Amino acid sequence: MASTEEKVIDIISEQLNVDKEKINRETDIANDLGADSLDIAELMIALEEQFDINIDEENAQNVNTVGQVIDHINSALKQ
Repeated sequence: MASTEEKVIDIISEQLNVDKEKINRETDIANDLGADSLDIAELMIALEEQFDINIDEENAQNVNTVGQVIDHINSALKQ
């Protein structure tokens, strides 16, 4: 079974059309991957659907790196 980190990287890679090798926990979604606000909104929706969680807008605005996304999802899954 794929880890949360692997799933998140897969989704980001697919949504933003970026090679998985260019994505790690330190990768900044906007600055390093060129995601704009629409890309990020679509990414959050895809992550919500994949993990069956709710990411509120305020939290989404505070998430910049892939690691922060993974940590947020792991936290939401434990609740």
